Amino acid sequence: MSGPSLPEHSPPPAQPASGGVLSWIDRRLPVISGFRKEYIDFLMPANLNALWNFGAILTAVLVLMLATGIFLAMNYTPTASGAFASVEMIERQLPGGWMLRAMHVTGASLFMAALYIHLFRGLYYGSYKQPREILWLTGLGLLLMVMVTAFAGYVLPWGQMSYWGADVAGKAVGAVPGIGATLEHIMEGSDTLGDIFIHRFFVLHFLMAFAIVAVVALHVAALHVSGPNNPSGRPVPAKESVPFHPYYTTKDLTGLVLFALVFVALAFLWPDLLSEPENYRPANPMHTPADIEPEWYFLPFYGLLQSVPSKFGGLLAAAGSILILFVVPWLDRSPIRSARERPACRIGMAGLVIAFVMMGLVGRHHAEGGWMIAGRIAALYYFSYFLVLLPLCARREMRPPAA
Repeated sequence: MSGPSLPEHSPPPAQPASGGVLSWIDRRLPVISGFRKEYIDFLMPANLNALWNFGAILTAVLVLMLATGIFLAMNYTPTASGAFASVEMIERQLPGGWMLRAMHVTGASLFMAALYIHLFRGLYYGSYKQPREILWLTGLGLLLMVMVTAFAGYVLPWGQMSYWGADVAGKAVGAVPGIGATLEHIMEGSDTLGDIFIHRFFVLHFLMAFAIVAVVALHVAALHVSGPNNPSGRPVPAKESVPFHPYYTTKDLTGLVLFALVFVALAFLWPDLLSEPENYRPANPMHTPADIEPEWYFLPFYGLLQSVPSKFGGLLAAAGSILILFVVPWLDRSPIRSARERPACRIGMAGLVIAFVMMGLVGRHHAEGGWMIAGRIAALYYFSYFLVLLPLCARREMRPPAA
């Protein structure tokens, strides 16, 4: 004869209330033990180099950008007549406003620089390969979101470069066959760049910043599920692993201090290196600047846009240069991860970096004369690396060695 059945979801047996308040909370909501497991005791390969510091650097700069951006937004006026004046007021009248804006502007440039290095590290060491495809795809999603946020932020001061940069972007979108005019109208909100456009991009810039935080959390979760890669590209046994704290917390802190020195030097000693003089003038639709160009981190894509004869073709090339990264895990089927053990890919990666820098120089010089030819050669190599070199190397490396 059976005894009385227990409820289907019976509560766990009571535990003695020892260990203080934090222990009491953790038994009911295991946040503290979960944090310890994922960020203190989490095992990491012992052979990670300095390129793995940029994840922590990006996180720190993102927090800084959010903090300074909130205070700047409180004093910004998202109208065509008031945007430039409100930025001037922030810099000249708001206590500490000049410092907040300098930190925000410098943070945007250095965030993109760190993001490009982070992306290069993933390509070089094969961090996109199984089982890290979701980690790679969420990272690329973050790249697109950050680029949209950066462009929206570039427009908001409503200086000469902000206005004409937005005008160039609108015309590029308008070049899409069939739906271009509709897309351009959705982007600009009216027949001319004005209040509606600025207000839309202000809201976009603000909301995307918090959406980025959510996707960063997803990116970090994917990292903790699949585990970190390492320079060798091979699985690391537990005996060659170390806990995240104190080994990598101190390493990341050292990297952050060095990065902060560069940040402070650019923000407070050489701010003109990261700013356009034309953008210190209010937007004037009647006067086109002699040289319209975006921020330095968009120059490679601007160079692609100019190197292709048609506007739509240039737009496809610029968009394709990012979208092709999403299929890299399936273009490169080689069992070998790290380019350190792939001589042909290592040389190819060096060429890829040169091609990317060359496209930026082409954008800086507006693809005129010999720069047009250089831009087309760089673009051809860029796409050939992913579509030709990677699949050929993978096929060769998957072939069994001759007897």
